Amino acid sequence: MSQAIQARHPISVIFLLHIALDVPMAIQGLWSPLGLPFLQLNNTTIVFIKLYAALVAGTCIASLLCFSLPVEFLPGKRALAIALCIYHVTCSTILFNAPRIIPYSFGALAESYRATPENVWGTLHGIVGLGFAVWWQATVQIAAVMAQIQKAQ
Repeated sequence: MSQAIQARHPISVIFLLHIALDVPMAIQGLWSPLGLPFLQLNNTTIVFIKLYAALVAGTCIASLLCFSLPVEFLPGKRALAIALCIYHVTCSTILFNAPRIIPYSFGALAESYRATPENVWGTLHGIVGLGFAVWWQATVQIAAVMAQIQKAQ
């Protein structure tokens, strides 16, 4: 196998961006969900935050493992990437349509432009989701070449 095919694509850094965006929520949600700056926390929401944090921690670990893989054509890496793309785009949509759940503000000027913590968080999720879609498209040729090589063998 050639070095070009074995090398990690530079845009694979998107897996690390997923970790950077979601690991704070995973850690805080597992260890101290009451410390999160959310409104109206009750026993039910705390349990759901812990469940969500456990899920996010698992995806962060999977992302770290996938990032370290040197090849972009592995089905598991591609499957995780598309799953994380769907996750981030869905989170983005949910956060853009959510009522105010974080009792902080970036100031009156930011509020006048609808730059609330929920919208900023949603924007970051949207950027990471778009990043996974770009990674998918940027590496699809590698996957296609590898499929041809495997058929030829």
